[in-house]
Amino acid sequence: MFYRLSPSLVMRSPWYPYLGRPGERVLILKTSSVFPAGHPTSRLCLDLLKETGAPGPQARLLDMGCGSGVLMLAGAALGAPFCLGADLLRPAARTSLDNARQNGLAEAVQVVQGSTECLKGAFELILANLPWAVQMAKVTEFSRLAAPDGALILSGFKDTQEPELWPLYQARGWSLSRRLTRDEWAPELPPEKSFTWVAWLLNR
Repeated sequence: MFYRLSPSLVMRSPWYPYLGRPGERVLILKTSSVFPAGHPTSRLCLDLLKETGAPGPQARLLDMGCGSGVLMLAGAALGAPFCLGADLLRPAARTSLDNARQNGLAEAVQVVQGSTECLKGAFELILANLPWAVQMAKVTEFSRLAAPDGALILSGFKDTQEPELWPLYQARGWSLSRRLTRDEWAPELPPEKSFTWVAWLLNR
C-alpha cells in the first residue's frame, strides 16, 4: 500500500520502499482486515476523505469496522481532533491502536471493541468500509450516530448492490454528494455480477 493523502502526508505499508522527502510525514501502517489498506474500497474511502478536506476544529470522526485503523488515522493525520475506531474483532482493535501509537497519533484517537450499538453520537463524519450485508443492516444506526449536519463515507459494495441500499438512505433524508467507482479484475464474474466497487459521500 502507498497512498498520498496530501502534498506533505503519505501512508504506506511497512514493506513499501519509501522513506519520504524532507518535511514530509510518512505514516507506516500494518494492515489485516476484510478490506485491507490496498483494497479498491479502502482507496475509494481515502479519495473521498481527501476530497472533503481538513476536518473542522470540533469535528468528531467515527471509523466503523476500523480494521487496522487506516481511515481513522488518515482523519487524525488530517487534523480531526477526535477520532474513534470501532471493530467487533479484538485483533483489529489492537492493530488500530498499535498503528496509532507507532505513528504518534495515540492522543488523537480512541479504539473500542464493539459495534454501533455501544456508541452514542453525534459524529460529524462517519466512515464505514463494510460488506454490503452489514451496510444494509446499519442504515438506521449510522443515521442515528450522525450529527444533524453530518456526512457519511460508505464503501464495501458493488454497483449492482446500490439500487437496494440507496432507497434506505434516501428515505432518511440523505443526499448523494459524491460517488466514486473503481474496477477490480477477477478471473471469474463475482457473485455480485460486477467488477465495480463503489463509494458514496452522503450528506443530510
